[in-house]
Amino acid sequence: MRRVLLVDDEQDIVRLVKYNLEQAHYTVFCAYDGKTALSAYREHQPNLIILDLMLPDKPGKEICEAIRQHEATLTPKPRVPVLMLTARASEHDRVSGFEAGADDYVTKPFSPRELVLRVNAMFERLNAASPSASLDFGAVKIDATRYLVTVHDVPITLTPIEFKILSALACHPNVVRSREQLLSDVWADEAIDILDRTVDAHVKRLRDKLLEARDMLETVRGIGYRWRTP
Repeated sequence: MRRVLLVDDEQDIVRLVKYNLEQAHYTVFCAYDGKTALSAYREHQPNLIILDLMLPDKPGKEICEAIRQHEATLTPKPRVPVLMLTARASEHDRVSGFEAGADDYVTKPFSPRELVLRVNAMFERLNAASPSASLDFGAVKIDATRYLVTVHDVPITLTPIEFKILSALACHPNVVRSREQLLSDVWADEAIDILDRTVDAHVKRLRDKLLEARDMLETVRGIGYRWRTP
């Protein structure tokens, strides 16, 4: 299924985006505030969420955080990509959105065609084949076929971007991957629009989720990151 939850308080934008997504064969559910967005998220179980950062009742960042917290309570643990759609284009706002759990960021004004292409790319990344074999590093196991990561046999919830970063590093254990290489591995053709600090923000969140195995994800100062095997 290709279900998209669109959350924005500007009705003209909602109509425009909804029309273009439906033309691209997506099923679109709409919400105009945070409370309705959370209800629609639980009711419709979207495969992807487009979320405005500035809503009338609460910030989109809080909505994204609430969704990630809810996902952490579920079994199996879903990972719904979130695309932030906002007029706030500063680096601080972008990093803040990613730290809240967003997977991509589009600023207003935007091209509806570009937005649809971004959504298509997110679905392709979500459905793309992960590494062919599962990886076992003792404390950390990566099951690519089930899109599952466990630490000491306890499942952890990762976003699609976090999973791709972990896979990109774990497929080359003990080898330093530069930020530029990770940008190419994870964001592909969109890497030109992604900041190094965005990579750092995702890695920080990923490391925090690895709990006692966090030291396996090493920072190589001035270069990038390395997945260190025991």
